[in-house]
Amino acid sequence: MYSAAFEGGWQDYFGKLEKTLKERALKKIAKILEHPQKRHLRKGARYFVGEIGQYRIVYRVYEEMNEVRFYFIGGHKEYGKWCNEI
Repeated sequence: MYSAAFEGGWQDYFGKLEKTLKERALKKIAKILEHPQKRHLRKGARYFVGEIGQYRIVYRVYEEMNEVRFYFIGGHKEYGKWCNEI
């Protein structure tokens, strides 16, 4: 199992979510920590994307440190905007 780390903006994104969505996100994070490498953000990108309904979680896997860093969680429109900024 991997350990979790959260980058600076994560708390802002996570804080905007409703309570039930936060609970679903925490369950999804636990699953990601068990098996982190899923769908890439874009072909060849270092980021991965997890889905919770219409919401997205963006993260990176650091195998050498046995760590998953979470960068973003939000709705589809916010996700598109975040992707264009990286």
